[in-house]
Amino acid sequence: MNRRKFIHLFSCSCLTLGMHSCTTAPITERKQLKLIPEHKLNSQAKAIYEQVKKKEKMSSDENSLNQIIEIGKKMEASISSYFSRENLLDPTLNFEWEYILIDNKKVRNAWCMPGGKIAVYTGMLEITKNINGLAAVMGHEIAHAVAKHSIERASRNVAVNVITQVTDALTGGKLSTVNRTTGINTIGLLTQMGIVNPFNRKQETEADYLGLIFASLSGYDIRETIHVWERMKEANKGKTPPEFLSTHPSPENRKKKIENWINEITLNYPPINNS
Repeated sequence: MNRRKFIHLFSCSCLTLGMHSCTTAPITERKQLKLIPEHKLNSQAKAIYEQVKKKEKMSSDENSLNQIIEIGKKMEASISSYFSRENLLDPTLNFEWEYILIDNKKVRNAWCMPGGKIAVYTGMLEITKNINGLAAVMGHEIAHAVAKHSIERASRNVAVNVITQVTDALTGGKLSTVNRTTGINTIGLLTQMGIVNPFNRKQETEADYLGLIFASLSGYDIRETIHVWERMKEANKGKTPPEFLSTHPSPENRKKKIENWINEITLNYPPINNS
């Protein structure tokens, strides 16, 4: 690479990273990198959510769906009330909340897209067992959206790609040569293990913490959260990768942290009366 091209690449990289928005996650005040506008990701999530509704089979279990909606509405109100009470900007201000129950008992999952687009799979109901267990899972997923984790991840990927290009340029393209020769994405693997995975585990831990807070503010018994993750661990027995290779904390670490948080959160974040 000639000197002029390298200087141009490096300058563009620095400019891109230098224009980022430094913010903090709600409540935890963890510093965040945000390069992607929220409205852009919310719009994309809304379009994808509509596709999911068309392609997936919706459950006919109205009782369970109504329970999901009831929990969601309580959390919507409690989250907004909490931030209003604390004179803080409501991170859900631009959310268009929506809830669906997907009929798939083989999938033990739930998720919340940017903008408050929530889905629960019927397979997850076998893990949650009761309303407090369902609130624990929904609180966790809603926490990802409230803390803008998707925006943060997308921004992180942009930053990592820029840094990777500069690093490859500094080494004269040697990293790219290794990738082509071995067929292994060395840069990607090292990045995933050294940067992205720990970063995602940090988000998962934060979602556990915030999820407990949102469930507690909404009047649910957060002690059930421990039993939910115990049942999830049992259901996934033998399928959990080592923590350093996983985007999630190990079940043991997760349970231990949740146990340590319960008393603090119950005391500091009692139910909010939204009536």
